[in-house]
Amino acid sequence: MKATLPFLYTRFAHFNATIFGNRLPPVKIQLSRATSFLGACTYRRKRGLLGVTKKYDFRIRISTASDMSEAELEDVLIHEMIHYYIGVEGIKDTGTHGAVFRKWADDINRRHGRHITVSHRLSHEEHVRLKGDKPRERIVALVTMADGRHGIKVLPARDDRAAFYYDNVSRSKMVKDIRLFRTNHPFFNRYPCSSALNVTFADAEEAAGILLREKTD
Repeated sequence: MKATLPFLYTRFAHFNATIFGNRLPPVKIQLSRATSFLGACTYRRKRGLLGVTKKYDFRIRISTASDMSEAELEDVLIHEMIHYYIGVEGIKDTGTHGAVFRKWADDINRRHGRHITVSHRLSHEEHVRLKGDKPRERIVALVTMADGRHGIKVLPARDDRAAFYYDNVSRSKMVKDIRLFRTNHPFFNRYPCSSALNVTFADAEEAAGILLREKTD
């Protein structure tokens, strides 16, 4: 089935009551045609008094690019609700799918008979079907954050666009280092390609391994 907003809002309310004890505030749910993910929990940050960073403007985004069973769609929604809970409660985890997330997922799977996984990105086969698997030259930025996290950004294969991204993002105090790689590996077809000044942390370790292997080959 394809995700619809009435279904998602109804199931959100149900799982909020049965799994999260109604501790989750109402959240805006959006549909997306993205082919790089099945679900995502996004938010904005602002720095308050004493340098404390607060997360706000949470949104749950669910992709309509792939047909799923009702149970699979529910699992994707619950996955993002775990991220939402960790975010609104201000819980510090060991990573995007760190110890806290895994504990919640394992507990929900055991108590509620669900099948929450660490990653629910589109499969390689689905990417081939939706976007094709032909080589496309890209410039990929491998970004090391000041807090030790690694992320990537897929850019058009244009030196001026890569330079624009590098010059602007490297000025951020949150960024420690940026390395640029030119590649046509089909792995990167799954990501949006633009010069927007952002970074994604999903699958960054796998992406880095591909880029570094290509460089040494």
